Amino acid sequence: MTNPRETAVYTHGHHESVLRSHTWRTAANSAAYLLGVLRPGMRILDIGCGPGTITADLAALVPDGQVTGIDRAPEILDRARATAAARGVRNVGFAVGDAHALAHPDDAFDVVHAHQVLQHVGDPVQVLREMGRVTAPGGFVAARDADYAAMTWYPRVPGLDDWLALYQRVARAGGGEPDAGRRLKAWARQAGFADITATSGTWTYASPEERRWWSELWAERTVASSYARLAVDGGHATEAELRAVADAWREWGRQEDGWFAVLHGEILCRKEP
Repeated sequence: MTNPRETAVYTHGHHESVLRSHTWRTAANSAAYLLGVLRPGMRILDIGCGPGTITADLAALVPDGQVTGIDRAPEILDRARATAAARGVRNVGFAVGDAHALAHPDDAFDVVHAHQVLQHVGDPVQVLREMGRVTAPGGFVAARDADYAAMTWYPRVPGLDDWLALYQRVARAGGGEPDAGRRLKAWARQAGFADITATSGTWTYASPEERRWWSELWAERTVASSYARLAVDGGHATEAELRAVADAWREWGRQEDGWFAVLHGEILCRKEP
């Protein structure tokens, strides 16, 4: 029997407009629900680590422990290593890995963490099972994911409704689930967890600087990233329609009353001792 493996397409890719968002993420703004259980000396696995900003933060919070970051894209791991080196974080390492079949023994980690990963995988329940398998008894599985249908903004620039519908089509066509946040608890129960704390958290962009940053990275992502290619090649949008969506993002960014909230679901699952 073959091992489970990733089947979904990663919608965003690693275009510079995507990395601007990913490198903004910290343990404080993206994993606050997890920080209360961290202790010095813990062994942590960070799945889908990307450029490693959250990973390096976690390593700094467990100075006597060891953190491992994995990602299925080898090219992004050089960026992650550079992030850790620039911060002088030494108790961290990085490797290529597939979350559906982790290359780690049972009970190897005290915490297994995934931020905005389960929305992009082909079988999120299998990934959570694997996360649980490599977690030691009494340890924690932690996951946080966005929920696109629950994102909200003001003013209601019409083209952003087109953006949301298009993104959901592209993500689902690639095998992912863009509204993952609301499903995390259900997926964790299907994976066999019983001790689940389910919470939520938000990112909010409202200041002129935040609006400019958020709108411009999405405008650029819409026309220049892997997402743009998938949208056109999959027949979900024309290049002209993508340009119209990018223009809508920039229009929203110019609104002095502009406000955008990104809802995330969060789960912290304790593995039974």
